[in-house]
Amino acid sequence: MQLDQLWNYTQTDMEAERFENEMRKAPNRVRLLQLRNFILEQQNNMKKVEAEVASMAERLEAARAEYEKLSASMQELAGELAEAQEDSVAELEGLIEEAQRLTDALSKCEQELQKMRRDAETRDRQQKEIRTKAAKSKQEYDQLKAVYDTEFKRDSETLKGLKAKVDAAGKAVDPALLERYKSIRQHCVPPVAKLINGQCSGCNMALASAVLRRISAGDEIVECDNCGRILYAPEGTV
Repeated sequence: MQLDQLWNYTQTDMEAERFENEMRKAPNRVRLLQLRNFILEQQNNMKKVEAEVASMAERLEAARAEYEKLSASMQELAGELAEAQEDSVAELEGLIEEAQRLTDALSKCEQELQKMRRDAETRDRQQKEIRTKAAKSKQEYDQLKAVYDTEFKRDSETLKGLKAKVDAAGKAVDPALLERYKSIRQHCVPPVAKLINGQCSGCNMALASAVLRRISAGDEIVECDNCGRILYAPEGTV
């Protein structure tokens, strides 16, 4: 009799668990999680791009300052060249060499500035793309969440009813047996398996004759030697 009550409890418990699992796998819930993760990803991407833009702005400012410094030096050198004595060959050669160095440095600085401007344009496009994607996903998220909230409220009421049935069925089961059930449930779901053709329906292991005789005697609770589930044999099946 106690196994019949436990079997009824098991069926009710498994029905509640199946329904709860279906709630977790509901298409709208899955899609909402995907959208949430995507929005979070876009937010992280935006923070990364913003950090890169801030760092790039500092480098750009430093490069502009260097360019202005080089330009001023070049203008100063041009004045020195104009005033240089024509007969001072060594002085002219030194000024020309310095002019070449400044010209090379200016060219390199200009190239760096151009690269930074291109990078800045790229980051600007990235920011716009991220904002567009995030805004579109947020709109879909908000619309879908309104639908899902209604579904969740409805399903939560159903689940609450199923769990109430589980609690009611549990009151008919011996407390010690129910604790045993809950202990097995931590590693085997369902914790009770029906005996079918001499096999445990939980793991499909054929049971030894001695085990079948113990089940048939009905004097004790018998667990499967392979999976540990409590074995249930309706009257007349053994």
